Amino acid sequence: MKESQQKYKIQSTPAGYDKEREGIPRGEIQTIEYPSITLGKSRKARVYTPPGYSVEQEYSVLYLLHGIGGDESEWYTHGKPQIILDNLYADQMLKPMIVVLPNGRAMLNDRAEGDIFAPDKVLAFETFESDLLHDLIPYVEAKYSVLTDRMHRAIAGLSMGGGQSLNIGLNNLDRFAWIGAFSPAPNTKLPELLVPEPQKTTEMLSLLWLSCGDLDSLKNVSDRTHAYLSQHSVPHIWVEENGDHDWPVWKNGFYQFSQLIF
Repeated sequence: MKESQQKYKIQSTPAGYDKEREGIPRGEIQTIEYPSITLGKSRKARVYTPPGYSVEQEYSVLYLLHGIGGDESEWYTHGKPQIILDNLYADQMLKPMIVVLPNGRAMLNDRAEGDIFAPDKVLAFETFESDLLHDLIPYVEAKYSVLTDRMHRAIAGLSMGGGQSLNIGLNNLDRFAWIGAFSPAPNTKLPELLVPEPQKTTEMLSLLWLSCGDLDSLKNVSDRTHAYLSQHSVPHIWVEENGDHDWPVWKNGFYQFSQLIF
């Protein structure tokens, strides 16, 4: 791996980091339904609560977004964040947090059916910003014992969700202090639109993570973002690793990013 910042030392991902271990405490992951005023319907999300979750404690929250062909189950099915998190908690390498896996395709039929690249389905990923800010976050904060200030709220995602994380997070720094993008897709806004005021962004961000595989055909999106951030001295972690537009890169990004937040 190569990184542009020296604030954090990125560790190599250990063997077995994503394999279920015996004899360790486990968190719980459940499917919830929340009312979306944005869409006028109920929507599904998955929520991971860490081992020993208790209403006597308040937790930080990470919103973890999927790619263009996924939904609220994509990370759970293919990325196994619940296993990665359980292992990290067992090794005492994480701050206490809840992880929310939403469906980032905010439309009436929000399933990944038919042509997932159809214009209305791509537009639905933009609509999700309203659903997240006005519907999902308030629901999570009402139903779970969580901290509600920006310093205890993070957003990250893969591919289309990586673009969403940059677009939403950097546009709402009053809501998110921690932002991560793993192989962000072309839905990512141009960097001068993402960060029109570099000094203000620098002052408000606690962490901005950007990672991508060196064989990824969409790497130009990450390259242009990294170049702009570097040019304007906006602190960020840039990780270019061996890999393509695929789960090994995204899972590694999640493993690394989750240890740095909060």
